[in-house]
Amino acid sequence: MRLTGISHTSFAVSDMDRSLAFYRDVLGMTLIMEIERQGEFIERVVGFPGASLRIVGLKLRSGSDHVLELIEYRVPRGQRIDLRTCNIGSPHLCFVTDDIQSAYEELRSKGVQFKSPPVRIPSGPSAGGFDAYFLDPDGITLELSQPAASGPRKA
Repeated sequence: MRLTGISHTSFAVSDMDRSLAFYRDVLGMTLIMEIERQGEFIERVVGFPGASLRIVGLKLRSGSDHVLELIEYRVPRGQRIDLRTCNIGSPHLCFVTDDIQSAYEELRSKGVQFKSPPVRIPSGPSAGGFDAYFLDPDGITLELSQPAASGPRKA
């Protein structure tokens, strides 16, 4: 077996319009794809007979190649699960910024819920940088990270 890359990260969302408003309008991502999927192909891929999905792809405007895929399962409708970051399988996606304090203040002014203000990283390979967790409209954890200005340094 030879894996050659990673195509995208995907989150199931409860309300695509609300999620698009967040990721596109609040975070500033660009919509690159939107499709509806139903029929035998998608039923087989996802393993749900009768599946009907609305799928969008988003990218950062900064030119990152990474695609964030959001999927709203219209059929079957999903159930809300406990997305606390300590729970097995709970995802998070990290966004890098060069000014975490400004990003934090701007996002908070737009009503984004943070778990804490930016926190300085005291040790390890990212020492001297800053991190902060925040939540999307479905409670999925996202992270803001500002690397240390001059690379890793000892705390």
